[in-house]
Amino acid sequence: MNPLRRFDTIALDELVATASLLTRVDRKYVVPRADLVRVFAALDAATRVLEMDGARDFAYESVYFDTPDLLSFRMAAQPRRRRFKLRTRTYLDTGTSYLEIKTRGARGATVKDRDAYDPAHRDVLSKDARADVADALSTIGVPSERAGHLDATLMTRYRRATLLVGDGARATVDTDLAWLEPDGSGFTLPHLAIVETKSAAAASAVDRLLWRAGHRPATISKYGTGLAALHTELPRNRWARLLRGPFAGAQPIGPAPRSDTRPRCSPPSDTAHRPEEASCSAAA
Repeated sequence: MNPLRRFDTIALDELVATASLLTRVDRKYVVPRADLVRVFAALDAATRVLEMDGARDFAYESVYFDTPDLLSFRMAAQPRRRRFKLRTRTYLDTGTSYLEIKTRGARGATVKDRDAYDPAHRDVLSKDARADVADALSTIGVPSERAGHLDATLMTRYRRATLLVGDGARATVDTDLAWLEPDGSGFTLPHLAIVETKSAAAASAVDRLLWRAGHRPATISKYGTGLAALHTELPRNRWARLLRGPFAGAQPIGPAPRSDTRPRCSPPSDTAHRPEEASCSAAA
């Protein structure tokens, strides 16, 4: 039985209007799904779950872009005050995509830009996208020409449910977690969930229940932790506890056969004259 079925539903517009009023403190947890069922069972009945078109969880896909020397990854792994993360996020149920770039400058301020993107080309950067990324990189001291070196490096897929808790906090629950490289190889964590709570400064009811069950906030990045799990030669100290613990139970998956529904393997239009920089982008 789906444990989310015990909660009343909330529409997206109401959820956004309610949760956007919060001064948010974000906490992330990596939790066995069996423990999560017990947390759901203990939540107040006033908890509500996002529902759209009769569904209460939704398929997400993110394609992350990085340079051949993994500049974005290394800036996060260090970690450095100046850093960036670039991805397309696709809502597979609706077929809509967005290009998202998050930058953090020397003073620690984080800027996130998000624009609609062509879902048919979500695994490549258009010429216009590269120009926008170049401008964003220059604001944090990264040479703008590095935008021309960016290619798809890693894909993540998962299903997400969103809860509005009785105390006004929000929580997202990601399951069916999978990480895939451009050749289709990767791994999955079918027995785990990533929970992110968003609340005012005080801990939410979800936080307190997770703490009571023995779970503490974790330092996790789907991109950084996933890439470090796939490549043991990369810097991994920042995520060492997770890599030795929950991620050690990852189930490997091999290259998948291609189909027309998967992102295509083609070079970005503005790097076609540089074959050495064109790469096969992430396969589903």
